[in-house]
Amino acid sequence: MDINNLKFDQNGLIPAIVVDSVSKKVLTLAYMSKESLQISIEKGLTCFYSRSRQELWLKGETSGNYQHIVSITADCDNDALIVVVEKDGPACHTGSDSCFTNHVWQSDELSEFSLQQLMDMLVGRKTEKKEGSYTTYLFEKGIDKILKKVGEESTEVIIAAKADDKKETVYEIADLAYHVMVLMIEMGISLEDIHRELASRHVIDHKIKQEKMTN
Repeated sequence: MDINNLKFDQNGLIPAIVVDSVSKKVLTLAYMSKESLQISIEKGLTCFYSRSRQELWLKGETSGNYQHIVSITADCDNDALIVVVEKDGPACHTGSDSCFTNHVWQSDELSEFSLQQLMDMLVGRKTEKKEGSYTTYLFEKGIDKILKKVGEESTEVIIAAKADDKKETVYEIADLAYHVMVLMIEMGISLEDIHRELASRHVIDHKIKQEKMTN
């Protein structure tokens, strides 16, 4: 859409909610002017307008924590933006991954879940060993034990799928995913690493499809 159709406020600004493309975590809430939005689009990097300093600022210009824009989407009223990014480092000036870290309230009955939260928990079991924890046990046993479990769980997935048992297959895939994530942590592989690899394959696949259509 034409950015001239966006509704900037009386100060010429529009709120921009920045979201991590991998974890889907909200990183920060900043503001863009028409000029900073144009720069963001041209550079493919987030550029905001600082209300306190009354000037443009390219995120990462001094810290190196650039935010590479995946997409920018306006809401139904065209007066707010969602900016999905791949980040080079922490989004917050405090060094935190996200600016939103101060919990105000949380339901006792409902809880959030994400793969990144699970990864963070597993990392905790490696760095701060917990007695009786199966995850800690795997890390203590080392790579050979972890690989053995990945192999075993892969076989369980095959058996369940071959039996056409959807419920059991889901259960076994979850087991396999857990053990693969333990392996990732053991080898220093992040979700971002996997995301980037899959994204690169998506681009290749898209190009192959285009080539087939033109032949």
